[in-house]
Amino acid sequence: MAMAIAEVVQLGGELVVEAGTGVGKTYAYLVPVLLSGERALVSTATKALQDQLFSRDIPKLAQALGLPVKVALLKGRGNYLCLQRLEQSRQGHESADRVYAHALAKIETWSHATLTGDLSELTGLDDRSPVIPLVTSTRDNCLGSQCPKFRACHVNMARKEALAADVVVINHHLFFADLNVRESGMAELLPTVRVTVFDEAHQLNEIGVNFLGQQLSTGQLIDLGRDLLGQGLQLARGLADWSALVGGLEKTARDLRLTASEFRAGSRLRWTDVEPSGLNSQHWEQGLADVQSACNACMQSLETVAELAPDFVRLYERFSSVLQIIRRFEKPCPEESVRWLEVGMQLRLVESPLDIAEAVQTQLLGKQPVEDADSIEQAFEDEPSSPGAYRKAFVFTSATLGDDPQMKWFTEPCGLMQARLLQVSSPFDYAGQAGVYVPRQMPRPNDASHSRCVSELVGPAALKLRGRTLVLTTTLAAMRNIGQLLSENASLSGQVEVLVQGQGPKRRLMERFRQGDQDGQLGCILVASASFWEGFDVPGEALQLVVIDKLPFPPPNDPLVEARSARLERGGRSAFAEYSLPEAAVALKQGAGRLIRSESDQGILVVCDPRLATMGYGKRLLSSLPAMRVLQTSEEFEIALERLTKTSTKL
Repeated sequence: MAMAIAEVVQLGGELVVEAGTGVGKTYAYLVPVLLSGERALVSTATKALQDQLFSRDIPKLAQALGLPVKVALLKGRGNYLCLQRLEQSRQGHESADRVYAHALAKIETWSHATLTGDLSELTGLDDRSPVIPLVTSTRDNCLGSQCPKFRACHVNMARKEALAADVVVINHHLFFADLNVRESGMAELLPTVRVTVFDEAHQLNEIGVNFLGQQLSTGQLIDLGRDLLGQGLQLARGLADWSALVGGLEKTARDLRLTASEFRAGSRLRWTDVEPSGLNSQHWEQGLADVQSACNACMQSLETVAELAPDFVRLYERFSSVLQIIRRFEKPCPEESVRWLEVGMQLRLVESPLDIAEAVQTQLLGKQPVEDADSIEQAFEDEPSSPGAYRKAFVFTSATLGDDPQMKWFTEPCGLMQARLLQVSSPFDYAGQAGVYVPRQMPRPNDASHSRCVSELVGPAALKLRGRTLVLTTTLAAMRNIGQLLSENASLSGQVEVLVQGQGPKRRLMERFRQGDQDGQLGCILVASASFWEGFDVPGEALQLVVIDKLPFPPPNDPLVEARSARLERGGRSAFAEYSLPEAAVALKQGAGRLIRSESDQGILVVCDPRLATMGYGKRLLSSLPAMRVLQTSEEFEIALERLTKTSTKL
């Protein structure tokens, strides 16, 4: 892998590498990149991985290689303290609240000592704290060079450091946010970088489509109103009835939310007509019209005070942007895009491209999008290939990039069908270290008794292992049901601690699970969904059993899934074989990847979905998993559990 990356760094071009768990892909790309001496950008999936690269991996390698490398860390502006917003918050009405006041005082004390302004440095501040939006800026409310604190701005200083660094570490969210709005400083940075590495590249498409479309939420309207009220009362009290204006705006936002009150939180409503499916067209159109009227009223008052402060000019621009987005949503959805309404505590109006292929081709690689095989062949011939030719190098790597040698699950939606491909197998002895069990007696996942049967399998197994069990579910409802059943299991009480996602911050749950039964504590069962399917690393004996409740097919009624499937069907292709199955295979592989994280780990993967053993497509899904030993019967499963209690014995 390192040699292939060294070659693409030297010659330029695109390389896609699937590197199995344990390969050491981080060092495999960092060593040739650092040795090349080229300016490089490394993008990761999460802020935690960013911090690991910046604080541990790159400094460690630079020291070992004897290279004087200047490294910079660049995050989205929401991660940095905004000195102007902090000052405004001290004068805002929130400061009267004791909880807010305490947090603001803690942040202010820290603000005098921090050099970076990165809020992750501040211990004890939950990343879900409602104080954070009060002391950070967004693209909408940032005053830019007009800000009185611009010279000391932490975001501005972080960008300057990035422009002067040899290696810059960012994350995918920041990268795609900039591709969409050209605002984060990446527009200046990218042209100066010759080598770009995307780690955890399997997340690129889903992250990208979230940023490359258009969105508007009722929460944004509430936030905009809050900022207007704060600035109006501080800088122009008495010059307009700010409270009445903001009250009117908030009422229209709430009324718009009520148009979808009959739908449960988490619903995504198809939006192929003038209004989203299932909504009263008259109520919806009136709701949007009322929001526009309220925004216009606010803008008229802002015009009268615009000369008093740049804050009012920025607020006017934000209201204007909201009106532009609403007018866009009143028109038909563009081709190759999909639109939906997301229902939750707030409403989100979303328009998204189906994939990121065009954006990658045109905005990242600087190429014209190719339409057919002849165009691809011609594009190949037009590319410079001599060692002396200046070509940028792009590396995309992950442990999971598809279930076929062409990795089409990744390369097609990312516009990388021309890239060089490489697959590097894991060095782990999966047949000796792990087993996979599919309980055939388990009811189908749509059966009402399925969650109960899963919990009845997990309980006794976890007791034998003294915890050490991770249950991954495909839905939040299944997670809550299984978590509740295990928590109420009398035989587990006092023997095993049951943790359920949502009980506390993710970081705290992960730390508790990793501790296991050390220091006299109870062993753990962790029941989780969504983000725990990947990026959760528990090497050693703290995790020996991973249970997946059902095959992770994409939800068929999701508007984005429907639109992607329809596009394939229109092209004469099978949506199930070419979209749903690969999606399930990749997700299943990610979940199974939580089990074996080192050469000495031992464990069992249980998939509580009999379709994996009985349906024809089950063989394809099983073949996408690492080559674990297959446990055919419940007796073999019980024997494997017994052997896990003797950690020196292989399965």
